[in-house]
Amino acid sequence: MTIALYCVFIAAILPYLVVQYAKWSREYRTEGNRAPRRFAEGLSGKKQRAYWAHQNGFEAFPAFAAVVIIAHVVGRAGATIDALAVTFIAARVLYSLFYILDWPNSRSAAWFLGLACVLGMMGVMVF
Repeated sequence: MTIALYCVFIAAILPYLVVQYAKWSREYRTEGNRAPRRFAEGLSGKKQRAYWAHQNGFEAFPAFAAVVIIAHVVGRAGATIDALAVTFIAARVLYSLFYILDWPNSRSAAWFLGLACVLGMMGVMVF
C-alpha cells in the first residue's frame, strides 16, 4: 500500500476528528446527541467554524480519493502522487485550523493548496 492510499484513509477520518472540537461540551453530551443537527445549528464562534470545516472536509474528500485511486488503477502512482497526497493532507489540516481560528485569507490559501494538489495529481496522470 502506498503513502497516497494511507492519505485517503487520513482524509476520510479527518472531518470526524475536526468535528470533535465542535462537540466538545457538556451540552452536547447531555442533549446534543439526541438531535446533533439541531445542536450544530446553535453553535457559534470557533465551534461553529469547526463544524463548517468538518462539512467542507466531506466536500473535498471525493475528488481527492478518486484521483488517488485512479492513479493507482492506471499505474501512475509513485513518488509524485505520494508527495501531492501528503501535501493535500497538510493543507486540509491547516485549512481546518485556519477555519477554527477565523483566519479567512490563510484558510483560502490552504484550500487552494489542497485543490492544486488534486489538480496536480490529475496532471501527473495526463502527462
